[in-house]
Amino acid sequence: MILDYFPNVDLYALTIDDSIAGFIGLCDDKIEMLFIDDCVRGCGYGSVLIGFSKTKGVSKVDVNEQNPSAFAFYRSKGFRIIGRDETDDSGRPYPILHLAL
Repeated sequence: MILDYFPNVDLYALTIDDSIAGFIGLCDDKIEMLFIDDCVRGCGYGSVLIGFSKTKGVSKVDVNEQNPSAFAFYRSKGFRIIGRDETDDSGRPYPILHLAL
């Protein structure tokens, strides 16, 4: 089961006709992951999951700077840059933007 792999993250799935269309992983006040199935991307399901996360008190998310579509999505939901790191958590050269509401 997927929950076994993420013991420190609360996972919430959005389903359509018994299939998972997307899911969001939350930890405290932060979005740790957000995935939407490619076949339903652009249908508003990411917005639904972001709205849900806000009801749970979420106010932060990190995004890879090299993913401009993810950054634009979070900006459209009210997130703004509060910091930046040159590397990811593993020290790899992937700049990370820290966003908050």
